[in-house]
Amino acid sequence: MSKDNFSKTSAGPRARLQQDLFPGDLIVEIGRSFLGVPYQAGTLEKKGPEKLVATLAAFDCTTFVETVLALACCVRNGKLSTPEFHKHLKDIRYRGGKINGYASRLHYFTDWLSDNEQKKIVTDVSRLLGGQRRRKKIDFMTAQRDRYPALASSAVLARMRAVEARLSSKTVHVLTGQQVFRKKAGILPGDIIAFTTDQKGLDVAHIGFAVTSGRSLRLLHASSREDAVVVSRQTLPVYFKSNKQFTGMIVARFFAEGHQGSGTFSR
Repeated sequence: MSKDNFSKTSAGPRARLQQDLFPGDLIVEIGRSFLGVPYQAGTLEKKGPEKLVATLAAFDCTTFVETVLALACCVRNGKLSTPEFHKHLKDIRYRGGKINGYASRLHYFTDWLSDNEQKKIVTDVSRLLGGQRRRKKIDFMTAQRDRYPALASSAVLARMRAVEARLSSKTVHVLTGQQVFRKKAGILPGDIIAFTTDQKGLDVAHIGFAVTSGRSLRLLHASSREDAVVVSRQTLPVYFKSNKQFTGMIVARFFAEGHQGSGTFSR
């Protein structure tokens, strides 16, 4: 991504003026600046060695969330530039912030969340909202290795299997369907919403950000159905209920020092 392309994005000038916003509000402002940007699946699946892919021209649901968070980190630090954006994007997307082959990318959301908690970029608040403990066997990628060209390598396949085994042994907190309705007041604008799924071997099927519209919570996300970054027409609970494969929600918050000091962003 060139410096000119970066400077022309609508997120840049707006975000530059928003350093005093609460972290969640900053996330929403940056996220909304991408409304209408096209949806594109598989934006990171490129041939050749693993390298950072950065674009503001199209997103899938994960790259949209990562891009908004990386820009928010730039604003938080008062350094909005292409090198800073790339630095934060790499930190968010890769285990320990280092690119070390295909398996170093945080492909599964629960792996992504754990790693980014350790880096103090986000905070998992699912337990605080009453989420129930769950464990699931994770092997979606290696069980369908033909969908992922990089897994043709036996060495890469072995590394991914090790990642999946570790995730399968972990317990995560998930808000159930009933809790999504009951606990929605505890979800704040800018929170990352991850929908757990009944798909075999997969932890999370879709992610986006919670936003307010009037008095209701909705989802700001890169939508394959609407082929663009949009705010859902349905409220967050109705959106959840209308997707039969969703089994619950994981909720995380952008962690920004200097705002309430705790990372929980209560007001």
